[in-house]
Amino acid sequence: MKKLVFIAIGFLAFAGTLAQADATTENEVKNAILESNAYAKKHLKDQDDTVSKDGSLEFWSSGGFLQEVKADTELDEYESINIDAKHIHVITLVPGQVAVAQYYSEGSMAPKGSSAVSNYRTRATQVMVKEGGKWKVRAAHWSPIAGGSGTSQTAVNQ
Repeated sequence: MKKLVFIAIGFLAFAGTLAQADATTENEVKNAILESNAYAKKHLKDQDDTVSKDGSLEFWSSGGFLQEVKADTELDEYESINIDAKHIHVITLVPGQVAVAQYYSEGSMAPKGSSAVSNYRTRATQVMVKEGGKWKVRAAHWSPIAGGSGTSQTAVNQ
């Protein structure tokens, strides 16, 4: 009977550790998304070092084909940008290593060299991996919400 009690206590401790790891991963991924948005608003350009060293495969809200975004792809710059991530949900796949974030992205933007988007409203799904202590995008899918617009960009700037 003592063995069974010790096994049960060990299992509960292990389950508690996993739950804490999931919560930590969730908070870190949410913060990475919010910090990236805040950086773009403040600096009028996308934050560097947010794409995995292995790149990211992405479907953009402008439609079109699958885009291969490399870690060193030229960053987007903006005349103005006021986009917020809302209702972020994170699914931890491997605690502290891999997660999927799903959320809404809403606001307006005027990318340099592209048409302004005054009613940007999309659903986002991003696969995030932790590299060098930072959460980075490995894959993404953005799709416009009915009544909203996606980006005006249709290809990676090389």
